Amino acid sequence: MRKVTVAAVQMACAADPEQNRRTAAEMVRRAAADGAQIILLPELFENRYFCQERRYESYALATSPAENPAVRQMQALAAELSVVIPVSFYERAGTALYNSVAVIDADGSICGIYRKTHIPDDHFYQEKFYFTPGDTGFRVWNTRYARIGVGICWDQWFPEAARCMALMGAELLFYPTAIGSEPILEVDSAPHWQRCMQGHSAANLMPVIAANRIGVEEILPDADNQQQSSSLNFYGTSFLTDGTGAVLEQLGRDKPGIALAAYDLDELEEQRMSWGVFRDRRPDCYRRISEPAPVELPAAALHPAEKKAEAYLL
Repeated sequence: MRKVTVAAVQMACAADPEQNRRTAAEMVRRAAADGAQIILLPELFENRYFCQERRYESYALATSPAENPAVRQMQALAAELSVVIPVSFYERAGTALYNSVAVIDADGSICGIYRKTHIPDDHFYQEKFYFTPGDTGFRVWNTRYARIGVGICWDQWFPEAARCMALMGAELLFYPTAIGSEPILEVDSAPHWQRCMQGHSAANLMPVIAANRIGVEEILPDADNQQQSSSLNFYGTSFLTDGTGAVLEQLGRDKPGIALAAYDLDELEEQRMSWGVFRDRRPDCYRRISEPAPVELPAAALHPAEKKAEAYLL
């Protein structure tokens, strides 16, 4: 049996990056003391969620992995505690800026970098202003304790991302997150957000671990942000599922904390094989997924059987 204990850290992010790094380090130490071997922190935990507004000076927050204070700090902590830590950070690579994760193994070495594939653009989640779409593709790392795949926040809404990592041999899927209120849509997206990831877990027979931030973060109007006034209430609800998508542990919406779960990786692999969902896949039938948009053919171009099917559907 290959067993691993995993933790999702939920925290509020202050205006002071040094304070956020201290908080993250304290939470990592607590999780490790509770037996966690892989510990997930929220997305971009070093800073408040700067993507709520557009400020050119915020580009200066981006660094290389070698220069990033949180990455360096977590490398030392991972080596000290013998834990694996995926670290979300704002990456600069030449003239490109990415929303990235450095996967730090239990000896403090960096297994590699994943750059966020799907970049959202909404009124108060203005990430296209800050981030270049990732160029790494989806990746899986063979860490000391498990083979892990990592997506970042908006990636978690796309089943294709989870399936790609599962096909690449992932045993656990991790999603560092910064998500909260939707002031324009006026909806509570927390249940939908969770169900979406539970679906990835169920479809791939693979645990999902999501770590979100909490707290209200406000933007005050000034000349540099075009007099924008707004706030986001990050709703926490960090959780871990089992291999069928059922929630094992979940945190609340407004308090920091650590959610833990233990997994038997051999048992999970046996379940994936037994269900046969990967055996029975038909990739040859899925070409439409890779097309930019559905192609509408004129009625004259349809085969008679397709016309009959179309009429039936109407």
